[in-house]
Amino acid sequence: MAQPLAGDTVLSFIKALNAEDFKMARSFVHPDLTFIGVLGTRHGADAYFADMEKMKLKYEIEKTVADETDACLWYAIQMGGKKITACGWYHLENGKIAEFKVLFDPRPLL
Repeated sequence: MAQPLAGDTVLSFIKALNAEDFKMARSFVHPDLTFIGVLGTRHGADAYFADMEKMKLKYEIEKTVADETDACLWYAIQMGGKKITACGWYHLENGKIAEFKVLFDPRPLL
């Protein structure tokens, strides 16, 4: 039996973040999550969610490409009162997000 596409998990994660349901969002990530972003890196789900609960970002998904273990999302993120176009690459292990990288131009925020 084929495993679900990583995109299904990632889109559920983003939906929970948009709803500020951080408990639900956390259920989609590995406890040892690694986040790599333009403005910094976070190791562990606790560190990542401590930031997310403060920032309360909102995502507008434009495109998703996925296979069983990886998903790439092109989205706009409401951040610092600005709409920022970004790309996120999510890698799953055992059905949970283990690592993701987000790229965007930070100049509008600086």
